[in-house]
Amino acid sequence: MRQYVVPMTDAVPPGGAVLDADELDARWADAWRPEQVAERLGGVSAPWCVAAGWALDLFRGGQSRPHGDLEIAVPAAEFAEIRDRFPEYVFDAVGSGRVWANAGAEALAATHQTWLRDPASGQFLFDVFREPHEGGTWICRRDESLRLPYDAIIERTTDGIPYLVPELVLLFKAKAARSKDQADFDGVLPLLNQARRDALSGWLTRVHPGHPWLAKLTRQ
Repeated sequence: MRQYVVPMTDAVPPGGAVLDADELDARWADAWRPEQVAERLGGVSAPWCVAAGWALDLFRGGQSRPHGDLEIAVPAAEFAEIRDRFPEYVFDAVGSGRVWANAGAEALAATHQTWLRDPASGQFLFDVFREPHEGGTWICRRDESLRLPYDAIIERTTDGIPYLVPELVLLFKAKAARSKDQADFDGVLPLLNQARRDALSGWLTRVHPGHPWLAKLTRQ
């Protein structure tokens, strides 16, 4: 089931539609796969990457479970380059349980999620996280003091699809730790080398002190 993400600012613009869970699930039924987005974004200069559950499967080298959607992350200031690769579709802004169709500047500034929609069918195809950054430095939404160069947070599959490193994917999954997030953590943990475990442990201690995953990360 789709979940909305907290907006980047405290105020959201007026309007916006509320979609119930069943409608959301139905409208995400045709979500794209990573290779489809990668084909369309070939050659862009913006440092984009697949995020969330699909990123973990790209790291694993194979799909481990069904995915209800596809999320990618891009620096907020470079969203226009991504948007221009999909002229036949529209982007809707999402936040606070609402969707702003074909979002304008006000809705985009107040949110960080953007859903690509096929205007003919109404289906959502993938989700763009417009991430805070300073130039080529990524800034964590959960803790602005956590800043890393894009070169350090993006890896690629053997066929060139960029994905967010698993230790950062799990940091974001740790907040809610739904059943699928726990399963993702349990499945990926054996594949993390000591450097990745140490990085995730340090970030969890900083952002989610006392998190139950910390004990498993430090266990040899």
